[in-house]
Amino acid sequence: MKKKGIDVLKHELVPKHEILSPEEAKKVVKKYGGNPYLFPYILSSDPVVQALGAKVGDIIMITRKSETSLQTKYYRLVVEG
Repeated sequence: MKKKGIDVLKHELVPKHEILSPEEAKKVVKKYGGNPYLFPYILSSDPVVQALGAKVGDIIMITRKSETSLQTKYYRLVVEG
């Protein structure tokens, strides 16, 4: 969400967020159990979700820096909220 020139996606404490394409989402869902509703949720009202333009039902990939590996990927399902 942008407010007066602030871009939450560029804040140093916000990890990289990406909306998966439908094809990528299918692969990830299949890999991790076959049901997207088993993923942790992220609300559609979340400022990062709004800044990305994600819609309910989209899967977001979050890439965080990790001390034990270079980076770790997390997935969230966008739900109404």
